[in-house]
Amino acid sequence: MKISQRHAWPLTVEEAIAIQQQLRGEIITSDQLKEPVQYVAGVDMGFEAAGTISRAAVAVLSFPDLQLQESAIARRPTSFPYVPGFLSFREIPAVLDALEKISTVPDLILCDGQGIAHPRRLGIACHLGLIVDIPTIGVAKSLLIGKHQEVPDSRGSWQPLINRGETIGAVLRTRVGTKPLYVSSGHRVSLPTAIDYVLRCTPKYRLPETTRIADKLASGK
Repeated sequence: MKISQRHAWPLTVEEAIAIQQQLRGEIITSDQLKEPVQYVAGVDMGFEAAGTISRAAVAVLSFPDLQLQESAIARRPTSFPYVPGFLSFREIPAVLDALEKISTVPDLILCDGQGIAHPRRLGIACHLGLIVDIPTIGVAKSLLIGKHQEVPDSRGSWQPLINRGETIGAVLRTRVGTKPLYVSSGHRVSLPTAIDYVLRCTPKYRLPETTRIADKLASGK
């Protein structure tokens, strides 16, 4: 993949906030996907050498049969600290290195993190989607912001995730008897479409196959 850098990577939280405020107005939360979707990708991160080295992995799967087509791993020094709400600045530089190594351009990327379900409406899925200009979905394992009602324990059940009177995502049950996932639009994907694709990418387990495979690569399992 050929990737164009949108901005320099900041070293401070103050610089990162300024970038988030600048980019948030560019996020598109309506559907602009290429149909039919033929390839879906997952990206995930691991860290080596006590967190000083970022190890990013990307896995590209065929869709809808979810078979691994291509994968890549990239390492680079970690340049931004772990601060909640600023995950993208810590992880995306290495993720971009991994994406540059693949030749199969995905039609949709599922990110292990938030989309617009973020204090400044620019989680890692939004940020990555803007940079690579590919539709993205945030699929997080834990809550960052917002409140929701209890989700029924049946696959496909969901409740709106609400923050400041705005629906910012969905709390989605992908498997009976497991914790729900926090799904939100990243870029160029509506929330109903995001829910649909997350369910179609989780035929068996709690997490999407894209995330499961990328996680194994990122963690060296």
